[in-house]
Amino acid sequence: MIVELRRMISSGELLPGQQIRQEFMAEQLGVSRLPVREGLRQLAADGLVSHVHNVGYTVTRLSQSEFDQIYLMRRLLETEIIGSLPIPPTAERLQQVIDLNDRIVAAAERLDLVEMRLLNHEFHFAIFRLSGLKMVIDEIERLWNWAAPYHSVYLVSPDSRRAVLEEHAAMIDALSDGDNGRLAELMDQHRHGSETQLALMLGGGAIARPVPS
Repeated sequence: MIVELRRMISSGELLPGQQIRQEFMAEQLGVSRLPVREGLRQLAADGLVSHVHNVGYTVTRLSQSEFDQIYLMRRLLETEIIGSLPIPPTAERLQQVIDLNDRIVAAAERLDLVEMRLLNHEFHFAIFRLSGLKMVIDEIERLWNWAAPYHSVYLVSPDSRRAVLEEHAAMIDALSDGDNGRLAELMDQHRHGSETQLALMLGGGAIARPVPS
């Protein structure tokens, strides 16, 4: 249950600020309220949803300060991970990254933004997991999950989708060449582009809006 709820938040099916009604969610997922309630409690502990007494659960809305801190921590930790990657990766692991990006391209072409968002996550973590720093990677994934609903909105823009695809292709080239320095620069550029656009949306209220009850 928690996996499905987490997927709905990560994919943008549930937006920041949106109230999660337990009865509706249980009916939609074909389960009783108990597993939904337990899943929401765990997601609240992870910071993905917020609970207010006598109101219920909502998808967590990040403040500008929280958003900035997430990207600060991502930059620091992801740079360390890229610096620790093997040079070059094995042909098998490199092909896994290439295949994932091919699937992202196909999802973009058919405008399947949910699939594109989920595969984008897999693409980046296929690169990160070339490193042996598992605890650091787990912390990076926690940060990604926290901001995941905002990332899904970023892909709505055709320009954003185009930038993602172009930057992924450049990252694969750097990874193939064993140029971790270049790869780190490209990751910074990639991250900064989404951070800038999402910060504008966040500041303008384009994402963090509650759904009327």
